[in-house]
Amino acid sequence: QVQLVESGGGLVQPGGSLRLSCAASMSIVYSISRMGWYRQAPGKQRELVAGITAGSATNYADSVKGRFTISRDNAKNTVYLQMNSLKPEDTAVYYCKAVRLSREYWGQGIQVTVSS
Repeated sequence: QVQLVESGGGLVQPGGSLRLSCAASMSIVYSISRMGWYRQAPGKQRELVAGITAGSATNYADSVKGRFTISRDNAKNTVYLQMNSLKPEDTAVYYCKAVRLSREYWGQGIQVTVSS
């Protein structure tokens, strides 16, 4: 069982930045094969924002390329999502996901609102 705790969300003006954190309850190097950030806006399906493997390979949704960066701190068992140049359309609940032994685990979600 993997427990994930997200933090760092909130309200930010367009053009601003936020950094989301996802702390896992076990090693993200030896126990978890892949982690990612997803988001879900009202009335829309949940979508992948960015993913990172145990080997630190990354992938991004086209809509966030060049603005968002996913990274990891193995010593802290934490994955980050640095979000820059935020737009109103980035407003959503952001979820952290971990994959371990082919099972998916989700965090509780955290709200990000981009508005002036």
